[in-house]
Amino acid sequence: MTVARRLSAEGLTLAYGDRTIVSALDLVVPSGRITAIIGANGCGKSTLLRALSRLIAPRAGQVVLDGKTLHSRGSKEVARMLGLLPQGPVAPEGIAVADLVGRGRHPHQRPLAPWSTRDYEVVAEALEATGTSDLADRPMDELSGGQRQRVWIAMALAQETDILLLDEPTTFLDVAHQIEVLDLLTDLNRERGTTIVMVLHDMNLAARYADHLFALRDGRIVADGAPRDILTRELIGEVFDLDAVVIDDPVSGAPIVLPRGRHHASRSAAHPSEASR
Repeated sequence: MTVARRLSAEGLTLAYGDRTIVSALDLVVPSGRITAIIGANGCGKSTLLRALSRLIAPRAGQVVLDGKTLHSRGSKEVARMLGLLPQGPVAPEGIAVADLVGRGRHPHQRPLAPWSTRDYEVVAEALEATGTSDLADRPMDELSGGQRQRVWIAMALAQETDILLLDEPTTFLDVAHQIEVLDLLTDLNRERGTTIVMVLHDMNLAARYADHLFALRDGRIVADGAPRDILTRELIGEVFDLDAVVIDDPVSGAPIVLPRGRHHASRSAAHPSEASR
């Protein structure tokens, strides 16, 4: 059963050497919802996600999980509560799908202890939930990009965490596989109540799939809220330095961003289907 955990950042400052990436940032992740972090390249999205997963120690401020600072908790304790799928994860050479997914059970196991019935059950459930049961015996390096991404998500599911953080889970995937992965994450959220936070490069996919957005620029949150409430022409200009039109997505009803471009500005300005957002 999924627990409604509270993950937040308070006065969070993150830096690499002398370079400050995120400065005095505050946020609260909506529990049980899908949240997307959007922003231009280099604005601090992935750095923020790494801090929320405890991979980076704050220069100042803190990340708080259920009222206790993340860095004051033990590694296994955190791994039982919070899972991370980094961008471009690399599997050990020749490892089979089921063996990789089984590594998600490590936070729940004692050193040198044999696998329990529960371990086997959870791995089977994770494979089934991600549609990868038929791939269990295949080596990871034989799979397509979309299949590999589903297997990595299965490993994160086998970790049995209430919060799942994903850094660009659709990177390098074709459009069909991007939708497949995001549909899967939506299923996990709706059926299990898993809190999902993901960095997404495509703001239109973020608007379609996320309940909540954090829009970053230069390491600070410019706006946060439901996509329909915050995704406006003005925000796109401020966050991405992009002139765009925001209309309703005819498929999902979510806002969709249409960049003008220098060669189409006059034509789009007169287009009768534009919405004033």
